[in-house]
Amino acid sequence: MELLFFVLEIIGTVAFAVSGALAAIRKKMDIFGVVILGMTTAVAGGIIRDLILGVTPPAAFVEPVYALVAVGVSLIIFIPAIRKALSRLEAVLLVMDSIGLAIFTVIGVRAGMQYHNLFLNIFVGTVTGVGGGVLRDLFAGNRPYIFVKHFYACASIIGALICSLLWNFNSLIAMICGMGSIFVLRILAAVFKWSLPKA
Repeated sequence: MELLFFVLEIIGTVAFAVSGALAAIRKKMDIFGVVILGMTTAVAGGIIRDLILGVTPPAAFVEPVYALVAVGVSLIIFIPAIRKALSRLEAVLLVMDSIGLAIFTVIGVRAGMQYHNLFLNIFVGTVTGVGGGVLRDLFAGNRPYIFVKHFYACASIIGALICSLLWNFNSLIAMICGMGSIFVLRILAAVFKWSLPKA
């Protein structure tokens, strides 16, 4: 089971690093900016989660494999041929960001399960999922995506709730259902332009 969680975290790290690096490239940042935004998007949510749960130093510093994977992916995305191909594909950014959101939300729920508190589980799950993206947007000089674009944080909240409620039944099924619901909701929201009411 631990191997499965590790694989999921690596997939989520790659997905978020790609979305962060592409966001930096769109802002015409240099290679350092691309690496920082890729790494921030990939690991910042987990760092915020660990600080909330009192896990210090955060796992991203104790086990730097995730940060190093994010740096490597960001450097690959910076290669001209690859970045030109990917930057033209809006769907790539959407899918990568949705995969990262789904995986990191349920990883966050798993981290909070030891406290047996539904609100905490949902909160840390959502923060783990959206935290890196919020910092990515702030570093890129954008209004955070979760406040203005489609059905984003709400998808994470719903997935975290589903995962939490099913956890005691079967943790693997809970994670699959949580990830699946988040991914499907994000794709549907993007396709059908679902948004929350605005003032």
